[in-house]
Amino acid sequence: MALKFSHWHDDEAPIVIPEIGLQLRVRLPGSATDGAVTVLETNNAPGFGPPLHRHPQVEVFRVLAGRYLFEVDGGRFTAETGDVVSVPGGAAHASLNITTAPAKQLVLVLPALDAAAFLAGLVAAIKDALRRGVTCPRKTPVLWGDARRHRQSRGKETL
Repeated sequence: MALKFSHWHDDEAPIVIPEIGLQLRVRLPGSATDGAVTVLETNNAPGFGPPLHRHPQVEVFRVLAGRYLFEVDGGRFTAETGDVVSVPGGAAHASLNITTAPAKQLVLVLPALDAAAFLAGLVAAIKDALRRGVTCPRKTPVLWGDARRHRQSRGKETL
């Protein structure tokens, strides 16, 4: 991997997608790593997170603040500040901020993903669905029951 010098500032404007409660900053683009890795920082509003999805890239999540309910290939567990979760490429996965405050993650995507282009496509799909009259929920659908009951629980759980 040919790593190029880069310096990203904390005051750079995030990519904001209010429909899914997401603020995302690209901290290290794939162009700076010769396509090896993209580093993202996500901020998720309470009750929000990406719905169940899959893609070929590996993702490694480090919870910087808050608590998340994760689902990876049918297994469900919580991860809190300081925890690291790795998701193999191709695995179906989702996460949900189960706190009452914004939660934050640092995400490594391997190999690199053009996050800005990916999210632009996501925003276009959301807007198209809204134009067609499809209801876009403000909060991520809770695929595994009521997340509120997990706010006070600790450790790995099977739901």
